[in-house]
Amino acid sequence: MVGLLIIGAAVVLGVPALMYLAQDSLLFLPHLAAAPPPAGRVARPLEPLEFAAPDGIRLRGWLARGTAAPAPLLVYYGGNAENVAWQALEPWPAEWSLALVHYRGYGTSEGKPSERALCADATRVFDALARRPDVDRDRIVLAGRSLGTGVAVCVAAERPVRGVVLVSPFDSMVALGGRHYPFLPVGLLLKHPFDSITRAASAQAPLLAIVAARDTIIPPSHSRRLYEAWPAPKQWVEIAGADHNDLGGQREFWQPIEAFLAGARAP
Repeated sequence: MVGLLIIGAAVVLGVPALMYLAQDSLLFLPHLAAAPPPAGRVARPLEPLEFAAPDGIRLRGWLARGTAAPAPLLVYYGGNAENVAWQALEPWPAEWSLALVHYRGYGTSEGKPSERALCADATRVFDALARRPDVDRDRIVLAGRSLGTGVAVCVAAERPVRGVVLVSPFDSMVALGGRHYPFLPVGLLLKHPFDSITRAASAQAPLLAIVAARDTIIPPSHSRRLYEAWPAPKQWVEIAGADHNDLGGQREFWQPIEAFLAGARAP
């Protein structure tokens, strides 16, 4: 009996401890590819970007310049395993400049990712981009996918922007983690809560939320909770038949984005 109690205690204590230690590698899956897509496949040239964080870390990425002058700017925040540079191949409107900066630890950006670092970096990068003379600072839109929606909401809660596009957003990592790991005290273990639903109260920009009806990673109910908490004008687009990883390839995906960005460009 004593042996069984010891084994039971080891399981009860060991599994949460293991998950606590492993959570960074579960949440952040840095894509280490450094090169952008081949030049022949990109519709417009990519300008290298580099930013210095206060702790000396260098963040790197690219800017695809828009055709307008000064150009409205779309700042993109990728998913947890995404190489954001490849967004340069996607059909974002050509009038818009597109900023694609790797998170810490991703691509050629230095350092180690964490919620605090990603949010602080994203805000500083936003400020640097907004100061560029070739950017229309009154027409900056944030776009985030999956994990990147948490980063986009961080910035939207701190800075005035023209709009926010969230693809597969979530309410909080605590709520989402509790859904996937109901046997764990996620709220006590999680170091990176990404509490988007609380931050949303400070956001003032219009929102476009696009979700996959069959999303098994971020079920639509978690997206809906964030959407309902958003205080500004908002639009909900749910694409039937799509799951988390094939949402962007659906025929219905780009039309609402194009319409939303057209509205953000209007006087």
